[in-house]
Amino acid sequence: MVTVYTRLQKRARQIVSRYPPPDFYTELSRAFSLSRFSFDTHPTISDLRFYVTQRLEDDFGHGLLHATKVALDAGCLVMAEGERIGYSPRLIKRLMVVVQSAALLHDLKRKEPDHAVRGASFAAVLLGGYPFSIEEREDVRLAILDHEAFKKRVPINSRRGALVSDCLYDADKFRWGPDNFTDTLWLMVFFQDPPFEDFVASFPKGLQSLSRIRETFRTATGRLYGPRFIDIGIAVGDELFEVIKTEFLHLT
Repeated sequence: MVTVYTRLQKRARQIVSRYPPPDFYTELSRAFSLSRFSFDTHPTISDLRFYVTQRLEDDFGHGLLHATKVALDAGCLVMAEGERIGYSPRLIKRLMVVVQSAALLHDLKRKEPDHAVRGASFAAVLLGGYPFSIEEREDVRLAILDHEAFKKRVPINSRRGALVSDCLYDADKFRWGPDNFTDTLWLMVFFQDPPFEDFVASFPKGLQSLSRIRETFRTATGRLYGPRFIDIGIAVGDELFEVIKTEFLHLT
């Protein structure tokens, strides 16, 4: 079955390549560049990147590649939202480091039950060895605890903490767009190797989940750009399902 899934991933990537990248990256290019600069150069982020590189595996679709994309987009969101709110450049830079740290760590316990709960507790302890204040460690803990979709929200009383949490959530859910069909879905399938007939039967339900996630973005910037990520994902998924039905259904 891995051969079939490899062929499907290739077709999915061909479909995605026909779509322009989400306009989040063009319209917020300055903020994204500054997020990239922070991610590439800040010593704390560099140390955490080294730490998670030794521990995150891409074989379940939520490894280092996923964490890196979430960190870059979350930093961009923090800058866009921070400027909209009126935060100082210094505070925005600091919040960017906090949210990128949360992003690098948010799926560290992905393969364990209650991964958000376990990951949040682990991150809070881990960051005690890094230059974060008690409040910043709590912001990271709550953001990781509150990053899952379709779950009861975690109360966050700090305005800055809520911003970190919401930006992490939105950046994580951006991945439900085209990234889902270039990488995430296939890494999960390669790991689980389900029977092909089960994969086909569950595909429409997965597309329904994309439609549901479209309405859950939390920040103003996320609500503006997030649905556009998801719309591309839905269009790609619909087209891919037609390919499955016309070219691969005989394999079930």
